[in-house]
Amino acid sequence: MRSPFIIAIDGRAASGKTTLSVKLADSGVSVVRMDDFFLPPELRTAERLAKPGENFHHERFAEEVLPFLRGNKAFSYRVFDCSAGTYTDTREITPAGIIIVEGSYSCHPILDEYMDLRVFLDVSHDVQLQRIEARNGKKKAAEYAAKWIPLEEAYFEAFEIMQRADIIAN
Repeated sequence: MRSPFIIAIDGRAASGKTTLSVKLADSGVSVVRMDDFFLPPELRTAERLAKPGENFHHERFAEEVLPFLRGNKAFSYRVFDCSAGTYTDTREITPAGIIIVEGSYSCHPILDEYMDLRVFLDVSHDVQLQRIEARNGKKKAAEYAAKWIPLEEAYFEAFEIMQRADIIAN
């Protein structure tokens, strides 16, 4: 087994990716959050968002995270806060035997060589919308349904994310 062992936890919005990673972090694993790599507004072009899987800042992820995942040394990366529309913090990743890369787009093919295990969390559409509404309110749930969920679904389909997962869980 390679060290650190890298686990990608991808899946549908509101399927429990963050909840699972928080529970695993309590056991001493390090967690890289894909939500920290939302696209800044200037990169959210119609051309980019028309391409499956381009809804995250993979260029910055490749620069700030990928070179350091296997280094067994602490590293940090900038956190993009989607609500604020800017970088608000840095996240420190400490050396650990297991590192989880958690969130939508964590199983993107550009990350293939770094992932040792791919997990896909699934949830029914109805439960997904109920959870998003409970978490973010009715207005945000409608926005997710109209914009963000279709972008995720296009990514899942184009790159066969669920089919390529080592583990699928509800």
